[in-house]
Amino acid sequence: MSTYLITPIGNLCLPRWANLECADGGGALDRKRIIQSGVALRLPPRSMISMIEVINRQRQHKVHAKRWREFGEKALQAIGANGRGATLVFVGDEAIRKLNRQFRGKDNATDVLSFPSEAEPFEVENRKHLGEVVISVQSAAAQAKRNGLSLSSEVEQLILHGLLHLCGYDHETDKGEMSRLELRLRKQLGI
Repeated sequence: MSTYLITPIGNLCLPRWANLECADGGGALDRKRIIQSGVALRLPPRSMISMIEVINRQRQHKVHAKRWREFGEKALQAIGANGRGATLVFVGDEAIRKLNRQFRGKDNATDVLSFPSEAEPFEVENRKHLGEVVISVQSAAAQAKRNGLSLSSEVEQLILHGLLHLCGYDHETDKGEMSRLELRLRKQLGI
């Protein structure tokens, strides 16, 4: 079932996730054209929308929030977690080292940590939120350099890896299932 939004002439704040199409089948629209004229839009059902929040807590590397939000949403769809959401948190080595020590008992920096969230019975809205993926941009940059990759490719791999963990995959216990899936999804996502 499609949701239609009739836009008025004038200002309109559209959600970033909206893949916008003319309701009459006229194809994709750009936001500027939508804002300038009244158009009937077909929005995807809410249950199919993946929501990614991006938080930057480091200053060494520029974080392109829009790019990572869009990639995270695309990755969740590829995983089959449509309608779910997650938070991507970008930090430095010291912050991820503290988290690694506190939650895993390992006193060293790492590239990515995943923190699944479980909603309380009364939290209807939070049931769609998978949790947080914390990425050390410092470690990602060093790893990218060692492996001859761009920082962007390395971050994409870490986002995908972290989201797979949030979806319940565990490469330490699943006899290679997560690794095989991750390699297939990397190809599918162009990483």
